[in-house]
Amino acid sequence: MNILGISAFYHDSAACLVVDGQIVAAAQEERFTRKKHDFNFPKEAAQFCLKSKGLTVDALDYVVFYDKPVLKFERLLETYLTTAPKGFTSYAKALPLWLKHKLWIPDTIRDELGYKGEILFTEHHQSHAGSAFYPSPFAEAAILTIDGVGEWTTNSLGIGRGNEFSIVKEIQFPHSLGLLYSAFTYFLGFKVNSGEYKVMGLAPYGRPLYTQQILDNLIDLKDDGSFHLNLKYFNYMEGLRMTNDAFADLFGGSRRKPESPLTQREMDLARSIQEVTEECMLRQARFLHRETGSQNLCLAGGVALNCVGNGRVLREGPFKNVWIQPAAGDAGGALGAALCVWYGYLNKPRVVDGTHDLQKQSLLGPSFTNDEVVNRLAPFKPVYHLLEGDELYRKTAELLAQEKVIGWFQGRMEFGPRALGNRSIIGDPRSRSMQSTMNLKIKYRESFRPFAPAILLEHASEYFELEGESPYMLLVAPVKEERRIPLTEEQSTLFGIAKLNVPKSDIPAVTHVDYSARVQTVRKEAHPVFHRLLEEFYHQTGCPVLVNTSFNVRGEPIVCAPEHAYQCFMRCQMDYLVINNYLFAKEEQPQWQDKENWQTKFELD
Repeated sequence: MNILGISAFYHDSAACLVVDGQIVAAAQEERFTRKKHDFNFPKEAAQFCLKSKGLTVDALDYVVFYDKPVLKFERLLETYLTTAPKGFTSYAKALPLWLKHKLWIPDTIRDELGYKGEILFTEHHQSHAGSAFYPSPFAEAAILTIDGVGEWTTNSLGIGRGNEFSIVKEIQFPHSLGLLYSAFTYFLGFKVNSGEYKVMGLAPYGRPLYTQQILDNLIDLKDDGSFHLNLKYFNYMEGLRMTNDAFADLFGGSRRKPESPLTQREMDLARSIQEVTEECMLRQARFLHRETGSQNLCLAGGVALNCVGNGRVLREGPFKNVWIQPAAGDAGGALGAALCVWYGYLNKPRVVDGTHDLQKQSLLGPSFTNDEVVNRLAPFKPVYHLLEGDELYRKTAELLAQEKVIGWFQGRMEFGPRALGNRSIIGDPRSRSMQSTMNLKIKYRESFRPFAPAILLEHASEYFELEGESPYMLLVAPVKEERRIPLTEEQSTLFGIAKLNVPKSDIPAVTHVDYSARVQTVRKEAHPVFHRLLEEFYHQTGCPVLVNTSFNVRGEPIVCAPEHAYQCFMRCQMDYLVINNYLFAKEEQPQWQDKENWQTKFELD
């Protein structure tokens, strides 16, 4: 039984193939088209999924779409009619895409894929809930999904048992925690549906000066986590902007101009909305626990990528176990929709062991043989060295210990927004300059943004206050007290961005200014190649941690194929590249002739 899940036409389009209930392949369209957050129909991602199992489109039993476009159009139409005539410009801009694609999903699927079989639809938050519960290791669990908006639902709370789940409570548009957070993303000068990570990373530099102001004016948050937004401060219902003049007046000035210098106000606003979001997540988790009595919680939806909030839910919430869908945003809807067909529509039994999830480390994308690597890179005439067996790990760890920055490309590409050791840029976390170097010279992004530590699972408790595993880099945990470097009297008076260059621990490159870290634990059985590299680095240095960030630069998707990796390597100031068993040294490569110079394109303060 072959089921293809599709998400498309909002952001992060993706495809997922489920064969006899097993997740066998999944990928975002952006990785193939090289258009970040590509929202177009995921034709290339779907073709990859089929090709990975040697299938043709005729072998598919079902294709399922991750939401119900007619219901979503009903919501848009009703919203525009409610706000008319103010909403006309936004309505006129959206209408052509709806008339061309979104209202004709079955026709689009048949035209793009050549598919002639049955097409099914799930509701948006049903897809999120399915992506959260079905791959989890739990036979029963509470389910929490939070995002911007699906059809009408923005937030759902439910319970899953066996192969079924049901919704206990919903919050509907225009009231949305995801849209509230995105409104601040917009107001702080970042891009909506892309810059939310920046708000989360900026928050520790700020003070919660506006938290009560947000609770008093923008959101009426109840004890059970339900809420209403005060819509007089927002413009997303009738216009093309998230906020309006009343919002700006409330916070003492206009929206920050994108790419302009960050001020203390932006940092304080980021901290304040982050605290409100965390409080809402905690209240909803407590309510769910009271309603369901479950010891397990599953999370999905775009807000479930807020790993700081996730960490607080795990540490302070009532649940013993928390599992978060690695592709928690819309891309994961393709996976959830496919599993909803297998378990819900076809009523197939679900077997879990309570410990190991069914996500396969989210390593569900393409992989390449050594021969394919050589053939794909041949046009660049690269210089490389073949490293056999343990030499690959010894040499790479040796270079890392010399504070070299390395592109690490192995095995199957990750599904979701996080690189987990197969499409990663890695470095030495002990270096005091590594964060700045990687941000400004490698990633070409804002200097305040933190990096994640990948750590051998067996050593995680020595460095972080974290119970259990965090294989998908979706939990933030405090760095252990004994690892921290106490502040001097002078350093303790610093605030804002001035905190950036003060080392916080013996792994300063991955310790954020509030002594936290977005942790990835690496288990040998689940991730043997990356685990082996971490082991060798530990053997050489006594440190079981590496800096792990996604293999891409600002504005680009994570690399998918060897040629993407080599181009990224040559366009930035990375020192070495490892693809499978091949090592590439920057100084040995032919002069790069690409006209695009990323160092000047992404010039940052």
